Amino acid sequence: MMRRRTTLLASCTTLALALGATACGGGPVAAGGGGKSLSGQTITVAGVWSGSEQKNFQKVLDAFTAKTGAKTQFVSTGDNVSTVVGSKIEGGNAPDVVMVPQVGVLQQFAKEGWLKPLSKTTEQSVDTNYASVWKKYGSVGDTLYGLYFKAAHKSTVWYSPDALDQAGVKPPTTYDAMLKAGHTVSDSGLAAFSVAGQDGWTLTDWFENIYLSQAGPEKYDALAAHQLKWTDPTVVEALTTLGKLFKDKQLMAGGQKGALNTDFPGSVEKVFGPKPEAGMVYEGDFVAGVAKDQFGKKIGQDANFFPFPAVDGGKAPVVSGGDAAVVLKDGKNQKAAMTFLEYLATPEAAAVWAGAGGFLSPNKKLDLASYSDDIARETAKSLVAAGDSVRFDMSDQAPAAFGGTKGAGEWKILQDFLRDPSNPKATAAELEKAAAKAYQG
Repeated sequence: MMRRRTTLLASCTTLALALGATACGGGPVAAGGGGKSLSGQTITVAGVWSGSEQKNFQKVLDAFTAKTGAKTQFVSTGDNVSTVVGSKIEGGNAPDVVMVPQVGVLQQFAKEGWLKPLSKTTEQSVDTNYASVWKKYGSVGDTLYGLYFKAAHKSTVWYSPDALDQAGVKPPTTYDAMLKAGHTVSDSGLAAFSVAGQDGWTLTDWFENIYLSQAGPEKYDALAAHQLKWTDPTVVEALTTLGKLFKDKQLMAGGQKGALNTDFPGSVEKVFGPKPEAGMVYEGDFVAGVAKDQFGKKIGQDANFFPFPAVDGGKAPVVSGGDAAVVLKDGKNQKAAMTFLEYLATPEAAAVWAGAGGFLSPNKKLDLASYSDDIARETAKSLVAAGDSVRFDMSDQAPAAFGGTKGAGEWKILQDFLRDPSNPKATAAELEKAAAKAYQG
């Protein structure tokens, strides 16, 4: 999840090649054309971003203004997007565009009748520039409502090169080898992993990577839609695999108690902070931003990653998350809003944030040279290369009562499992009970 989380543009030549010689303000483009075609109009864009993410997204908004003349206003919603947007609609003050961080919320908005189907121009760009899985996650039924502009790569294990070098281990390619390497790291004086058990969403991400690799994409899709019960043997097997880590006191910094008292930023600090306690931390590509911004690490030198390894002979998983742009029916400027989404669907728009850092795009037409560092290029390349094998974060596809609420549902049950991983079958039963109630609701 982690939804909150130097050149600004690639060269004009690169963008012109990517966009058919229109990227740098020459002739009209899918974004609504040059010539300040939207001068005098204003669009309001709402999203969860704050801090550096909001600052970098503002650069995208400014680039759209420079191209079209339209003014933009960003409104930060905080994490509870659906509640904030719902209240704004009821108050007659709906934003024109919302950047939605969860598939489940996008589906909820569509079912409430809040969304406008995206334009044919945007849909054509998605068909041409994206793997079809991104269109699937942006659609409800056969209607495309959401354009995935910003993505996360949630199958990355981050490590201290010094810690692994000191232990004499290399990045592993299988889950068993990762645990074995962890024991070697532990023997050298550091715990293997820093686990952010205080934040339940990180535990869902651990489970999802194991499950996708071990059970395969078809079972993953069925479980995500609750067409497969959480009591299925594949779920019990994945929990058993995860439990091997949770019950091994050598592998986790501070053991189970320490993990349950560590939040996500704290888990990164335990690997990359001034007093390291562990050699590795699993989470998405956004770990790099924390390591760089808070602890001054040079990404690729002081902090690096390896892909989440394959489990029990399965394929290495690629789990993603992302923010989808949608247009609200009750917005005051739908035409300009549609033009903005046409712009977001271009490599030109993605290049603005890619150059600023802290961003991955699922747009396969974006030149990788647009990214600000080699590690971002590597993670972006991995995400795009995965194509239709990418699977969206399962908990983000679930109703919030099950997959997105602190102290409840999957988050709490997996925290309880971290505390006591002795009975995977009982944990699976608890997960099914909570899922059945949430999906029914």
